[in-house]
Amino acid sequence: MTTVRKGQAPAKLNRDEFHVVFSRDFYDPAYQAVAKELAAVEEVAWKAYVDSHKAPITVKAGPGFADPDYDLSVEWKEAHDRLLAAEARQKDPATPSRVLLINGAARNDGSCPSEISKTWRLAKLCEATIAAEGVETDLLDLSRIISDYDRHIHPCKACVSTAMPMCHWPCSCYPNHSLNQENDWMNEIYERWVAAHGVIILTPTYWYQSPSVLKLMIDRLVCADGGNPDPSATHGKDAEKAKALEKDWDYPKHLAGRVYGLVVHGDVAGIESTRRSLSDWLDWMGLIDAGPTALLDRYVGYYESYAGSHDTLDKDTAFQEEVRNVARSVSAAVAAVRSGKLLQPDRKLANPRPK
Repeated sequence: MTTVRKGQAPAKLNRDEFHVVFSRDFYDPAYQAVAKELAAVEEVAWKAYVDSHKAPITVKAGPGFADPDYDLSVEWKEAHDRLLAAEARQKDPATPSRVLLINGAARNDGSCPSEISKTWRLAKLCEATIAAEGVETDLLDLSRIISDYDRHIHPCKACVSTAMPMCHWPCSCYPNHSLNQENDWMNEIYERWVAAHGVIILTPTYWYQSPSVLKLMIDRLVCADGGNPDPSATHGKDAEKAKALEKDWDYPKHLAGRVYGLVVHGDVAGIESTRRSLSDWLDWMGLIDAGPTALLDRYVGYYESYAGSHDTLDKDTAFQEEVRNVARSVSAAVAAVRSGKLLQPDRKLANPRPK
């Protein structure tokens, strides 16, 4: 049995430090009118913090779990049940085909950028193209993190690096009510991925990389690739139990078999490396690319003014048509997969290096 290493985490805040941090959420002088009520709320929050009330409302795991008597978070259990229902719908041949479109740009006109992103426009082109073929679409706009009230994708805590069975499907790290780590968007996003037969990620390139909003989602999808669907097997986050289980872990790929396409754009550099890293990630998770036409990277206004970039996109009708072809390719590949005409040639091969 390997040793669980300790010694990095800082000590908990003392009462005075907690007050300073708690008060930051109520900086606006308008809150002074309810100062007494806030003080009472702070006392409750302090006790929840001290007592580590991560999941204050639980339910017995019940039949089908390794430990039916284990107390599961109600929020996790509800998310788990929704994923099972979404997976059943996705696998039902009678249900319509569905493509998830993901706008990975961290920009919209509801916040300081004051203008829509070009990526949003490209996503709408895909949406219209796929809808015209009678396929359902679901447009996930990750830029809402910058403009919606209290919307978050909290960062991955890398439980998988302790042991794969400690990384639960769906993620059980959030919400953590004792640390005010709440209103996490990922449970909804997991469900939207599971319900889809195809996925198209559209993204700009920021500093040679994917935008932070997209990377947050990508990191939190690690649980879809080998994640443990039964937290009772590890009694939550018990590192020793998780390490013991990993010896014979089969690394289930919960999103394998879905089709994907990519649209990556930029204005100076980095589009090819971003597109390659995204396709490598999706290939690793067992998704199926919809062919070369579906893996697109292009510059919009190479080394030209940011101010006129939307006008440049208006003129680049070839790029617009290439984006539509990504949508058409994914739509066609989804139909081929669902009819059994397109199969992964390596689907029955045993992996000598499972991870």
